[in-house]
Amino acid sequence: MSKVVVVGDALVSAETLKEAAQQLKIPQPIEITSFNWHAELTKEEFQAQIKIIEQGGPTAVTIPEGILEAMADAEYLLVHIAPVSKEMLAAAPHLKMIGTCRGGLEHIDLETVSQRRIQLIHVIRNAEPVADFTVGLMYAATRNIALAHRQVMSGQWPKQFPNDLYKTTLANLKVGLIGLGYIGKLVVKRLNGLGVEVVAYDPYVDPEKIKNEGLKVTFVELEEAFKEADIISLHMRVTPDTTNMINESLISLMKPSSYLINTARPDILYKPAFVAALKAGKIAGAALDVVWEEPIKADDPLLTLDNVTITSHIAGDTIDAIPRSPYLLRDVMNDYFDKGTSDMLIRL
Repeated sequence: MSKVVVVGDALVSAETLKEAAQQLKIPQPIEITSFNWHAELTKEEFQAQIKIIEQGGPTAVTIPEGILEAMADAEYLLVHIAPVSKEMLAAAPHLKMIGTCRGGLEHIDLETVSQRRIQLIHVIRNAEPVADFTVGLMYAATRNIALAHRQVMSGQWPKQFPNDLYKTTLANLKVGLIGLGYIGKLVVKRLNGLGVEVVAYDPYVDPEKIKNEGLKVTFVELEEAFKEADIISLHMRVTPDTTNMINESLISLMKPSSYLINTARPDILYKPAFVAALKAGKIAGAALDVVWEEPIKADDPLLTLDNVTITSHIAGDTIDAIPRSPYLLRDVMNDYFDKGTSDMLIRL
């Protein structure tokens, strides 16, 4: 009998995760134990818990009562953003695989997962919405859509903007993607359709595989991407290696006419260098869907700038992305069981 533990929360119910788990291609019969993590909270209240776990990791929050006992014979664990702590993993000597129906992994003790060689599969549940939003931010930044709207609503009628010397159509610009995972590839697909030249940096991706997928992208070194691209778009996970990776040295390579887009995670971008570049006009502008503190504080220096567009972490917020995520996770896990490999398998 295959033992499965599922942990729902305020956004993804344990019932949905259980239904998805019942359809996994693992040895039958399946015994499923269900838990809920803060499922009683409102969406707004739950966002506070998400913020804590994203900033502090799985030990910064409490784990569901009784879960340690259930983990004793668990072979598979399915969660959304509920914590997968070191304590939980220590209680699970038979655990083979963790499936999480989101892209970020801040809620999982990755060090222990790596040491134990537990298979970890995630899904980019909102990949299509985020890819759409990323391209939307490229338009917003280069064509001043949001900046013009803000001024019009305050009674002004703007015709001049900080990037006036550089304004052109998107098809005339070269986009550099830093990270070419699932979302990055969807952005390439959209940009290819718009006739936009794309370069990319990702040392973990096989260029030949990308070519075989029909995507038109030129792979370059990291520094070359920052020197060449008119728009830099970030699509990396936060790890010790990528934290503050986009630093003063890289930003200084960007052209005065270039833009920086971030729909990934704020911590991959070194904030002081980024703000300084915008203040000094060393780059033309930026657009962010993620900031270092949510909600953004009233005294944040970003709010004083007239060359940055900021949205409230809504890139993946569509009505179908989160509720469907357990079934997407089911499909990805089953595909792995069939093929023995998956782009969604995390290699630590």
